[in-house]
Amino acid sequence: MRILVSNDDGVYSPGIAALARAAADYGEARIVAPDVERSSAGHSITSSRPLSYKRTPHLVVEAYRVNGTPADCVALGISQWNNVDVVLSGINLGPNLGNGIWHSGTLAAAKQAALMGVPAIALSIPVGNAEPDFNALRPTLREVLSLLLPKPPSMLLNVNFPHEHPKGMLWTKQSVRFYDGKVVPGHDPMGRPHFWFTVVPITETEEGTDRWAVSRGFTSITPLRLDLTDHVELERAIARHGNTEAETVNAQPPNGADEPGVVERKR
Repeated sequence: MRILVSNDDGVYSPGIAALARAAADYGEARIVAPDVERSSAGHSITSSRPLSYKRTPHLVVEAYRVNGTPADCVALGISQWNNVDVVLSGINLGPNLGNGIWHSGTLAAAKQAALMGVPAIALSIPVGNAEPDFNALRPTLREVLSLLLPKPPSMLLNVNFPHEHPKGMLWTKQSVRFYDGKVVPGHDPMGRPHFWFTVVPITETEEGTDRWAVSRGFTSITPLRLDLTDHVELERAIARHGNTEAETVNAQPPNGADEPGVVERKR
C-alpha cells in the first residue's frame, strides 16, 4: 500500500513526522508537504506560477517539499508517485472542528485527494502550552489507523484527538451550529491600525458532534463528503417551483463541455 503524507504545518513539523512514522508500519510512505507553514490556507491552489518539488532529507521516510499550498502538495504528490492508495494529512498542530474545517489547510489536503479519487484522512490534535506528546499519542494513532486502513470506510474522514489521553473513539457529525472566527483590531508599534483573524472559545457543544466528543476527552472520527448540495432544500425548491425545463436541458447536451457550466476555452 502506498501512503502519501501531507499537512499544512510544513515538511519539518513534528506532527507530520509522527504520522509518517506510524504510516510506515502499514505500507510504503512518502511525505510531500509545504516548504513553510501554510496553516488556514484553505483549499487554495497555485495557478499563477510554477511549483518546485524538491527532495528533502528526513529522519522518517522519503520526503519532498513544495513551495505551494497543501492542496498543491497532494496534487503534485499523487501525480509524481503512481498508484497512491490513501492520503494522510496531519497530524495538525491544532484542532480542526466544526466550521473551522472550511479554513483548514489540513482538510484541504485531504479534500484534494478525494477530488482526485484517492481516499484521505485528516488528523489533528489541540495544542496547549506545550507541544503535543506524540510518543504518548502513538498507541491511539495506531488504533485509529488500524481501524481505517487499508480501505477507509469513506472517501474523506476527519479525525480529531483530544489533548489528553483519549477515553475512546466516537463516530461524530460536524458541528455547524457555532462559528468561532473573530476579527480583532489593533495597532502596530508605529500606531498604524491592523487586524488579526483569530478564534474565540466555544463552550456550548451539540451532542454527537466532533467538538462535543473532543471536549469530553474522546477521539472524534467524522465522515465528510465533497457534495455541498443541500438536497433537502433542493427537493423543496423543485416541489414549490417545478423543474420542467430540465427535460429541455437533457435534450440539448452541453456544447463542447462535459458538464453544464464548463466553458470550452478558445484556442
